[in-house]
Amino acid sequence: MTVFKNTDGKPVLLNIVKAIQDNKTYLGDIDGLIGDGDHGMNMNKGFTLFETRFKDKDFTFTEGLDELGNILFSEIGGSMGPIYGTIFMDTSEAGEDLDTITVSDLSTMLEAGLKGLQEIVEAQVGDKTLVDTLSPAVDSLKASAAAGEDYNTALEKMKAAAEAGKESTKDLVAKFGRSSRLGERSRGVLDAGAVSCCIILTAMADGICKELSSHR
Repeated sequence: MTVFKNTDGKPVLLNIVKAIQDNKTYLGDIDGLIGDGDHGMNMNKGFTLFETRFKDKDFTFTEGLDELGNILFSEIGGSMGPIYGTIFMDTSEAGEDLDTITVSDLSTMLEAGLKGLQEIVEAQVGDKTLVDTLSPAVDSLKASAAAGEDYNTALEKMKAAAEAGKESTKDLVAKFGRSSRLGERSRGVLDAGAVSCCIILTAMADGICKELSSHR
C-alpha cells in the first residue's frame, strides 16, 4: 500500500502553483466568455503570493494547503478567493494530524473541502460550477479507496473524473455567479471555476505521483 507522507507535500503545492501560473491567460480567456475575465489574474495573484512567501520555507502538505487557503480567502479579489480558500483550508483541517496520507485519507480530505464549499455556496452537480469537477473527483477517489487501489491507479482515475466533470459544464446553464444572468446564453462554454479546479486536481495528482515514484 503506497502512502504519501505529509512532509513530502511542498513539491506538490509548488506544482499546483506552477499549473495555475501556466494557465493564467487561458483561465482569463475562458472566464471572459461569460464572466468578467479576471479569474486567471486573481488566481495567479493568490498562488504567486503563496509561492513568494513560502518557497524558501519547509511546510507539510496540509500546512501548505492551509497557508494557500488563507491567502486566497483574504487577499485576492473576486468570488473565487473565498471559495478556494474554504476548500483548501477545510481539506487541510481534515488531514492536519496525519503523518501519512492514504488514498482513503485524501478522499476524506477533499470531501471535507467540498462540504465546506457547499456550506457557503449551495451549488450541486449540474449547476455549472467547480462542484461539477470536484464532486466526481471525490467520488472517484472514494471508490478507489474502497477497492483498495494504489495511488497511481486512484489518481489517474481521479484526473479522468475531474476532466469529464469539467467538460460536462460546457453543456450546462449557469446557476451561480455573473454568468447566471445570461441564462441559456451561458450554454456552450466551459465554467472557468470548473477548469481551474481540474487544473489544480491534475497538478496535485501528478505531484503526488512524482513524489511517490521518487521514494521507491
